[in-house]
Amino acid sequence: MKHDWRTMKFAEVFDLQMGKTPSRDNPSYWNGEYPWVSISDLKGKYISATKEKITTKALESGINKVRKGTVIMSFKLTVGRAAIADCDLYTNEAIMSFVPKPGFDILTDYIYYYLRGHKWMGANKAVMGQTLNKKSISENVFAFPPLPVQEQICSLLDKMNRVIEAKKEQFKELDNLAQAIFYDMFGDPVTNEKGWEIQTMGGFGSFQRGLLLQKKDFVEKGHPCIHYGQLHTSFGSYTTKHLTCISEELFSKSKIAHTGDLVLALTSEDIEGSCKSTAWLGDFDIAVGSDAAIFSHNQNAIYLSFYTRTKAFYNEKEKYARGFKVTHIKTTDIAKIPICLPPISLQQAFAEKVEAIERQKELINQSIREVQTLFDSRMDYWFSEEDDDFGQLDKLD
Repeated sequence: MKHDWRTMKFAEVFDLQMGKTPSRDNPSYWNGEYPWVSISDLKGKYISATKEKITTKALESGINKVRKGTVIMSFKLTVGRAAIADCDLYTNEAIMSFVPKPGFDILTDYIYYYLRGHKWMGANKAVMGQTLNKKSISENVFAFPPLPVQEQICSLLDKMNRVIEAKKEQFKELDNLAQAIFYDMFGDPVTNEKGWEIQTMGGFGSFQRGLLLQKKDFVEKGHPCIHYGQLHTSFGSYTTKHLTCISEELFSKSKIAHTGDLVLALTSEDIEGSCKSTAWLGDFDIAVGSDAAIFSHNQNAIYLSFYTRTKAFYNEKEKYARGFKVTHIKTTDIAKIPICLPPISLQQAFAEKVEAIERQKELINQSIREVQTLFDSRMDYWFSEEDDDFGQLDKLD
């Protein structure tokens, strides 16, 4: 065991408190003033802003308050997303609050990092991912060192996090630059003040839905494929590279995207992620999994990919996206969405500017990956349950 570290079951150290979803059949419970957290709200170290808020009436239905400074974590569907409450708030039933019992000297930041890095035992495969319950969380082991060591660990992890976040801000600024160029060249599609031709997507292209591909189908060497989850986590406005492969037999049965096709996500956590797209610009064909669609068309794919990120497109897809916990949209409905179509030459000029920006983004991305790798290795070292010596704390120059 790491020197001077204590190990106890979570149930011995924490009061575990689950959230609750007030009845959606009662409109008096919703659109209030109290933040109500769902898994999709867990995006940073601290949380105060939420997509939905509940009313005083909802609080009377019996829902646990999460006090400011409490660490919360998702334990159903997506396990291990954590955040520190930056104000008093409430959560749904897929989120657990970890309240230290009296007598334990544990930093809030340490709890946050531990929950993120812990290898959870008892997480069973579910339809959409991993899931735990209060009993299985209670039986897991929580390990913690003396307070000065906690402070050292959190200080180093915070420092690496700040480096990563600073580089992500640079990345975001380049994204904002590309969006600014889009609006400068084409105007706001909501008003279409430049008077571009408008067609529905079904009017200038065709859709086909991908074939079922599961993570168990991935092989080390084989034919390239895109899984819908990669559209949300790995690809930007376009890609020329693939991340995963499938067997020749499965590839032969799959739906195929060709160079210049647009690949769109049909399933997401919310409306924002619905139709998340990337232009496939690789010089080879690629298989596309279910919960994603291939759009073949006669326009510039990078232009279309950026268009799907506009407010005009959001307003349209909002009419068709369905679901609360998971959002789905049909290809037949996407085909109804109108798109402004400037001349192809202007679309191409925009695409060339985007490609120059993407080259700069890749340099930043590489730097992020390097620091993230170091961060992940430290998280794994400190918060895995391996019985090894604590060793010397590293320092980040």
